[in-house]
Amino acid sequence: MTNQSFSEITPQLVHLSELSKKSSYIDPELYTKYDVKRGLRDLNGKGVLVGITEISEVNSTKIVDGKSVPCDGELYYRGYNVQDLIAELPDDCFFGFEECTYLLLFGKLPNKQELGEFCELLSNYRSLPQNFVRDVIMKKPSKDMMNALARGVLTLYSYDEVPDDTSEANVLRQCLQLISMFPLLSVYSYQTYRHYYNGESLIIHPPKKEYSTAENILHCLRDDSKFTPLEAKLLDVALILHMEHGGGNNSTFTTHLVSSSGTDTYSAIAAAIGSLKGPKHGGANIKVVKMFADMKEQVKDWTNEEEVGNYLRDLLDKKAFDKAGLIYGMGHAVYSLSDPRAVTFRSFVERLSEEKGYEKEFALYSLVERLAPEIIAEKRKIYKGVSPNVDFYSGFVYQMLGLPLELYTPIFAIARIAGWSAHRMEEVCHKGKIMRPAYMTVCPHKEVTPMDERE
Repeated sequence: MTNQSFSEITPQLVHLSELSKKSSYIDPELYTKYDVKRGLRDLNGKGVLVGITEISEVNSTKIVDGKSVPCDGELYYRGYNVQDLIAELPDDCFFGFEECTYLLLFGKLPNKQELGEFCELLSNYRSLPQNFVRDVIMKKPSKDMMNALARGVLTLYSYDEVPDDTSEANVLRQCLQLISMFPLLSVYSYQTYRHYYNGESLIIHPPKKEYSTAENILHCLRDDSKFTPLEAKLLDVALILHMEHGGGNNSTFTTHLVSSSGTDTYSAIAAAIGSLKGPKHGGANIKVVKMFADMKEQVKDWTNEEEVGNYLRDLLDKKAFDKAGLIYGMGHAVYSLSDPRAVTFRSFVERLSEEKGYEKEFALYSLVERLAPEIIAEKRKIYKGVSPNVDFYSGFVYQMLGLPLELYTPIFAIARIAGWSAHRMEEVCHKGKIMRPAYMTVCPHKEVTPMDERE
């Protein structure tokens, strides 16, 4: 044993990493030469078909005169337009997420009795094993809540008497329990983190049986457990809009991929969490919030179109914020003219901004929403339209709700576990082959030389 730090990067590791970097490089031109769809996308960014699903549908084009042309984005859950599902929910209903979870898992909208029984089932599952908070969450608190969530999910395997039983009924039971437990795993991990690392009081509220998922998140997170009906409503809508987005998004595809091996539910969902943790997937709304924070510091007059426009140009020219050349929250891999989730979100966001006194911030978001597509078109050669995506507003919503940045991506996971569960059930029930896509090898064959002759 040595006294070397667990996280130390030694000169030897730097040297070896350079060797690895050199040997791992693939010339991007080879993808064109051999017609390999890099990232499982074609040249236009459209995903390569690798499976069939009935769970959801993402539309961004329509056929006109035999040609595919861009259209306003549409998102369907089991054939139902998500915008219609949300529009049908009464203003005083906070169980939309539960209703849509039922829809995703069972293929039909529940009647009043079915929804009530389903909510009661989820409520009964909404608890962690005895001493789990003390022995797992509090023993070694993580500074990253997605890491804590993944660890919690994997540890639950040890509490399950039949964790490897992949029968449909057992997998459904495991999925329903995880859907119910995700808010507790996330919020309790955050409460522990802020206690140990920030010196704040440790407050653990038990969930309320009569509360919805959205209500319980706010109840468990806030020290005084108080929230307004509009806050609960907007968080419920946010969960609905994030819970599912087709089988091809990275974390859901990961669920299919890992599930196809026949592994247990906890391993499959932990893998999906690992995917969502990646900033290219689940962290976009954090970037949006940080970008706007920088914008509000740099731009003196938030209503001045010229000032705001110049800042946006500086973003694209890599002169502002993180100098990545991106306007975060604008554009999507699938949608072009509009993201239906952002469109649906907008009216709710405006209402909450009025309740919370964020009218000036909302006006700034609205101005950026209008100017950014024009400036991107001016500065970039683009092949499809650019519009705000769901992350453009979701971070602003969470900010107004007082949610900490550390929980932005876990909230995404709390919603998306419903979609992951539906796709895992689809994969388990399908009983298909293990997924095994092919990679083309371009490394030439070589002769082995004696060790003393090697460079």
